[in-house]
Amino acid sequence: MRVETIAAASAPRTTEKLRIDLLFLDLTTCTRCRGTDRSLGAALTQVADVLRAAGIDVELNKLHVATEAQAWEWRFVSSPTIRVNGTDIALELRESSCGSEACTDGCGDQIACRVWVHRGQEYTEPPVELIVDAILRHVYGGAGEPVEESPRPYELPENLRRFFAGKATAVGPAQPTEVVATECCTPAERQTCCDSSAKQECCGDATEQGCGCR
Repeated sequence: MRVETIAAASAPRTTEKLRIDLLFLDLTTCTRCRGTDRSLGAALTQVADVLRAAGIDVELNKLHVATEAQAWEWRFVSSPTIRVNGTDIALELRESSCGSEACTDGCGDQIACRVWVHRGQEYTEPPVELIVDAILRHVYGGAGEPVEESPRPYELPENLRRFFAGKATAVGPAQPTEVVATECCTPAERQTCCDSSAKQECCGDATEQGCGCR
């Protein structure tokens, strides 16, 4: 008996998109942001063949969060951040001071930058394996799934509020000493430290060590 094999015509291949966002405060001097950028590049190199075979194109966006308005728009919680299809790949939020001059508020105090957790260990730069695992979870779990339509309410973390307030003071037009000095303190501290008429004497000028209320 003669058996004939008939090959079915291949259906047109649909290319899916995988969106990856790197959000950061400083990609010039901050070691954690720069290290995260390097790890992300290495991870994408490792999974390139898998993504190509799966018919998935990567849309990579590097987003410099330069203002408080952008932080609100992008729901920014910590620097640096990697999101795959809108989801933060870090399963928990941990932070510590990174020591970079770029990551200070207007009073010279260090703000906290992200600490990455992978298999029970903490890292100041995300291991390549952590990023690869996150990408592959989205590939095999449905690369095109949208972000939830009703995300949890967002509030700008106090850590970042101080950072953007300090940067705005540093680059903006000259302000009265009273206004500059109070930027070192939280709103609660400004209400209780002294009367408005005595702010200069009470708080002093903003310095690298902070202001007199502290």
